[in-house]
Amino acid sequence: LHQNFPNPFNPSTTIRFDLDRGGAVTLKVFNVRGQAVRTLLDEARPPGFWSVEWDGLNNDGSPVASGVYLYRLEAPGISQARKLLLLR
Repeated sequence: LHQNFPNPFNPSTTIRFDLDRGGAVTLKVFNVRGQAVRTLLDEARPPGFWSVEWDGLNNDGSPVASGVYLYRLEAPGISQARKLLLLR
């Protein structure tokens, strides 16, 4: 799991990750309270280099507030999280 860029960001940021093995992949954004804000990816992916864009919206399509968020990748052999900063 790579650091997002740009960071801080407005209005969108790119999250990149590498998969050594294919399988079910989940990439979610959480607020600092640990509440899921947005599911960016929830599907099977083959091995390779991937990127996903987050537009600063929640699952309902509403803009989230400025602040620190965490993004978490769950995939075969991987469970990692990193911080990102949204500035409105």
